[in-house]
This record gives sequence, structure tokens and C-alpha cells, in this order.
Amino acid sequence: MPAATQITKPRILIVTPEITYLPAGMGNLAQAMSAKAGGLADVSASLVSALFELGADVHVALPNYRRMFHGDVFNLHEKQLRKYHEVLPESNIHLAEDRIFYYRERVYSDSSEESMRIALIFQREVINHIIPRVRPDLIHCNDWMTALLPAMARRRGIKSLFTVHNIHTRQVTLAQIEETGIDAAEFWMNLYFTAPPNDYAHARSNVMVDLLTSGIFAAHYINTVSPRFLWEIVEGWHSVVPDSVRNELRHKYAAGCSTGILNAPDPSYNPATDDALVQPFGAADFRPGKAANKLALQRELQLTEDADAAIFFWPSRLDPVQKGPQLFTAILQQLVTDYWERNLQVVVVANGPHEQYFHHIVQEFGLHDRVAVVDFDERLSRLAYAGADYMIMPSLFEPCGLPQMTAPLYGTLPVVHATGGLYDTIRPLDVDASTGNGFRFNHYGADSLRWAIDRAMDFHSLPPDIREREISRVMRESLVEFSHQKVAKNYIAIYEEMLARPLVEKEAGTELAKHALPAALAEMMPPAAINASQERKVRKGPQVPKGKSHLKGHGDVTGKTVPRGRS
Repeated sequence: MPAATQITKPRILIVTPEITYLPAGMGNLAQAMSAKAGGLADVSASLVSALFELGADVHVALPNYRRMFHGDVFNLHEKQLRKYHEVLPESNIHLAEDRIFYYRERVYSDSSEESMRIALIFQREVINHIIPRVRPDLIHCNDWMTALLPAMARRRGIKSLFTVHNIHTRQVTLAQIEETGIDAAEFWMNLYFTAPPNDYAHARSNVMVDLLTSGIFAAHYINTVSPRFLWEIVEGWHSVVPDSVRNELRHKYAAGCSTGILNAPDPSYNPATDDALVQPFGAADFRPGKAANKLALQRELQLTEDADAAIFFWPSRLDPVQKGPQLFTAILQQLVTDYWERNLQVVVVANGPHEQYFHHIVQEFGLHDRVAVVDFDERLSRLAYAGADYMIMPSLFEPCGLPQMTAPLYGTLPVVHATGGLYDTIRPLDVDASTGNGFRFNHYGADSLRWAIDRAMDFHSLPPDIREREISRVMRESLVEFSHQKVAKNYIAIYEEMLARPLVEKEAGTELAKHALPAALAEMMPPAAINASQERKVRKGPQVPKGKSHLKGHGDVTGKTVPRGRS
């Protein structure tokens, strides 16, 4: 009798650089410490945990920042590493080793050349050592710092998922790639070049490789971290998006090989357990808890102590290119004046290029007891989430965003511009129907922001029992909606569709296996995109014409790729 065939579980390798390298000046201190700028570190850790608990064969690759930083930054890395060790056996955690990771003072290098070298060396270690040891069936890559891996994976017949957390890209030559020890000749034909590469010899030193676009181009499937932001890019919104990135995202979108999966806040953002609060609280007892934290916030920032004052909190970096602080400063003095009798207050806990304008307005109009502007501080930011009533986030564009998901966990209602992840997560509050979770304006402008703030003040004037009912509901719903468990389920659905088989045996994976991909993708798509009257029909899941596989790139039958270059 022939021996029974042993069915092996598919092996997943999640490659996370943990650190997100953004252009200088684009992050608060906490965002400069780790990949929390886009939720990358937390999402990776929670995804690994969910997969392992499900019984999946999951591995993780990350740089060994064992002596990388001092103080708080080092502690953050150690905390992230502990998350992996808590759920994974030692053999499933693979640390990329090189001296460049060990002795550093800060995440953001003053030299963009150095951050490029760090990214290339990390990928060298993954390609040359970790992948041959793990032998994965699917590789999950993140951002431009891992963008060479999908090209290599496609060449070796390994499925790859590429997650775009940020739209920033970098360029490098094949020669520079190879100087770090990566054999780019093996997979150069799967990369995206800024001009026609002609042949390998010509391309090696004469044509730049666009990294983020290469990751999108070569991956079998991609996702952004907001369904709406993906749709906006495809529809031609946001001139800040590089043309190459937009075009390749359009190709993936048209082929049914893309979706959006929202991130979620760090689980430590919970008012019931947050150590930064003077009094913890939950949805059932938020009123005294928020009152105590509001008083503590007002005292620390020397604002007028008033339990009934409406406090509007700004938590994001003061970046006029993306975050829209100029909309707020344009109306700030008049806003405070108009609501002077009601003692409207503003708390800004952030840094950035626009910070000086807030200080100037406070100084010029003597608003020190109504408006507080201070440098970012993790503890104070958490206290403000708890003590404020409303959170301001009028971004011009938002790949995902985390503050608008964090604030309602603390009973603080967001006031946001309807774009990207803000559109996906915040729905207009309807007191009569008891639905919605914040205040949203559609047109990007100071007048529109003022309109939304006025609506928040209308809500603030309602009877206390109505406000309490709605805030309690929002807190309860947010705890379920903005969770890493939900994020993990969405990624697991994509993995199983890409692999065309479950990650684990049915008995072990029944709970998660029932989340079929088509339904999950349909749920994540913005309503505007699903409308049949739109110019483009949006697939509810990966739907492929007969004879073609959606896992072969841009709808190609053979799975082969042609070096992509801008003509």
C-alpha cells in the first residue's frame, strides 16, 4: 500500500524593515523612532501573531538593530522584537546581520545615500541567506526598502505580496545594487527602469531603477493601506504621486491584483489600560474619566480650567504639504473669538514646518489660555487623546492615517477631510439615526474645515445624555472596527487566494477561513468605487478572464515580464 502523501502547510515569510525611511522633516519624534509612521511595525507583529495562533507556518525577517539606538528608540526596537519572540519559536525569527545596523544614533540618517545603503544591505541578507534557509511559498514585502524582493521572487517562482505604506520612492542603479552583494543580473528584467533599459549592459550603469515602482510592477499582488487612497490614485488624484507609481498601480488595479487594507492603531492605545492617563476609563464610564484627563491636560498646558470647554486636539506632524495645518491657522483666531464665551480650546502636540505660524497667532492675539502649542511628546499626546473632545485632521491626502482611528477609542470625535484613509474610517455623525463616528468635510479648504468644526460645536451643545449615548457607542464600535485582528484576517484572505489553498487544515482555520476574499475585498472597497455607473467596473475580488492567471502580473498568460521603462 503506498504511503499517504503528507500535506505540508504553505510557508509565509514576512519581510519588515521595521523602520520607515521618510524624507527629512516628515515625522514627529515617535514616527522617527520606528515604522509607526505607517503602522508598519505594529501591523507586521500583529499579523505574525495572528498567523501563528492560527497554526500557519509563518516566518519573519527583520534587521538586527541590537545596538542601533540609545534610550527610547532602542527600547522601542526591543519591544517590537519581544512581540515576535512571544509568539514565534526562535527558528522562525530571522535577523539580518551587518555592522551597518548595529551602531547608530538615530533612525533618520542625514544622508539619503546611507539610508539607501541600509535598505540594500538588508535586502542582500534576505536574498542571499534568509530566503534560501526559509524556502517560503509566499513573501510579503513592505515599502521601497524591500522593493527588490518581488523581482527576485518572481524569477524564482515564489509568490509575492507587496504592501505600499507610503508613496515615497527612491532610485538606484543596477551597479549600486550589485556593489552591495546582490546579484541583480538574476532578476533585472523584472525591475522598473526610469527609461528603456535596452539590455543589461546598458541598463547597469546608465538607467536608474525606481524602487517602489519595481516592487509594484514585479509583485503578484499589491495592496495599499487604504481602499479609498488606492482608488484616488487610480482616478488621477494627488499630483504628489509619482507618475510611475500611479501607472503601475493602475495596471495592477485593472488586472484585479490590488486592494486596500487599513492599518490599525497600536493596541497600547486603549483608555482602559493606558498608563499615560491620570484616570483610566472605558465606554461605560468615560464621562468621569475624560473629565479627569481634561482637567489634567488643561492644568499642564496652563489653559483655562473648564470641564465644559470643547477641546480640539491636533496630533499630526505640522506638514503643510500633506496634513493641512495651514487650513487650521487660517481660521484659528476667528474660531476662538467666535466661541470665546463657550471657551473653545485648541491643543497642538506636534512638530513640523508650520509650527511657527501657530506660535505667532497665539502670541499676536494673546491666546495663551485658549491655545496650547507644544513639541511632540508621547505621554502628553496620549493624555490629549483622552482629555480632548475632538481631533482635527484636515489632510490633503492620507495613505492611511492612524490618529483618526486612535481618537474615537478615547471618546474623542474626529474632524477630517474626506480623503484616503480618513474617508474609509470616519463617517458623518447622525445623532437621530445613532450612526457615524465623526465630522467629515468634502472640499479641501479653510472654510470647509470651519464648517465641520461648527458641526462639532453643534453636537457639543446637545443635551449631555445624547452626547454620552453617541460617544459611548462610538467607543464600543471603534474597539472592534480598528483592531489588528481585523487587519490580519484581511491579509490572511489574500494569502490564501494567492496560494489557492488554506494556510492551515480546515479544522484549525475554520474561523478565519470563512472570511472569503471576494467578500472581504467587496467590504473594503469605497462605495463610490462599487457604483456600477462609474467609468471603471471595480472587481469585488480577483476576477480573471479564462485562460489567464491573476498571479502572473499584468494579466499576462506566461508569467514572464518585460523590463518596464518609461518611454
